[in-house]
Amino acid sequence: MSELESLNEQLDRLREQALQDFAAAAGLDELEQLRVRYLGKKGKLTEVLKGVGRLAPEQRPLIGKVVNEIKQLLAEALAGRERELQAVAEQQRIEAERIDVTLPGRKLPQGAIHPVQQGLEEMTAIFRQLGFTVAEGPEIEDEFHNFDALNIQPEHPARAMHDTFFFADGHLLRTHTSPVQIRAMQSLIKRGGTPPVAVVAPGRVYRCDYDMTHSPMFHQVEVFQVGRDISMAHLKGVLKFFLSSYFGKALPIRLRPSYFPFTEPSAEVDIGCVFCDGKGCRVCKQTGWLEVLGSGMIHPNVLQAVGIDHREYSGFAFGLGVERLVMLKHGIPDLRLFFENDVRFLRRMGS
Repeated sequence: MSELESLNEQLDRLREQALQDFAAAAGLDELEQLRVRYLGKKGKLTEVLKGVGRLAPEQRPLIGKVVNEIKQLLAEALAGRERELQAVAEQQRIEAERIDVTLPGRKLPQGAIHPVQQGLEEMTAIFRQLGFTVAEGPEIEDEFHNFDALNIQPEHPARAMHDTFFFADGHLLRTHTSPVQIRAMQSLIKRGGTPPVAVVAPGRVYRCDYDMTHSPMFHQVEVFQVGRDISMAHLKGVLKFFLSSYFGKALPIRLRPSYFPFTEPSAEVDIGCVFCDGKGCRVCKQTGWLEVLGSGMIHPNVLQAVGIDHREYSGFAFGLGVERLVMLKHGIPDLRLFFENDVRFLRRMGS
């Protein structure tokens, strides 16, 4: 057998073996290894071509033509098999990533309304049902609106530095939402209006205090109504409707004489214990009653301070601590839980 015939035979065997191996390749990585084995710089085709040097010069072009045809044939077979394997891999990926649309979806965790904000909104909504208008005011106040106009005298303990957050310029962080009462009545008079007026004023307030039942920042709702012939009977009716609505059941209430600078007469408001239904328990200290807020008829000096004739008009006012009522409604023992941002508590309490 001549050298030319031997080379042709080797090339035929290489071509057939390469085509079989390409067709049997199980994956793209294996196919790449076969490409290098047959067509790489040190591959089998290169090894066969080393024998070309032993041919006569006139025979070399003949082998070169055969080699080029084999290279083109193997390259096309390689590309075809690669497309097939890519299609298989794509199908496998699609199958692996297939979503079963009949399964229930995965619920993403959602935020919740903070229990204090929830209580604030519930309380405000109840007063809106009664026709009260929602009003807001600044949290940084002056002494006139926070103290003077509310008949709180200069020597009153509430004005002391240990009770109130004062700024260097004499302003302060409001200690209650009652200044909104003053601003609302002033605004009414400046517009040339006259009572009746009924306002609910929710918001944050600040005092120097911190323990299980007190926080330096907390929330209040101020409620007041001014008009002709407003009496304690109106006050009691509004209180009974609000407290029964908020706690979701009819509650007995009682008014005990008390003192507040901005109301006269003044009364502390108690409700029948929501934990023992007035039978007596540890929470109500066996009395059957829980103190919830302070109230009274607006003091004539307060009406005079905003330009309303107290001889013609009267009114009632009361302020309630939002955290206090939320704690009673949900049985929360420590006010500090509201502000420590424990997500377990907030998830359980939020809505």
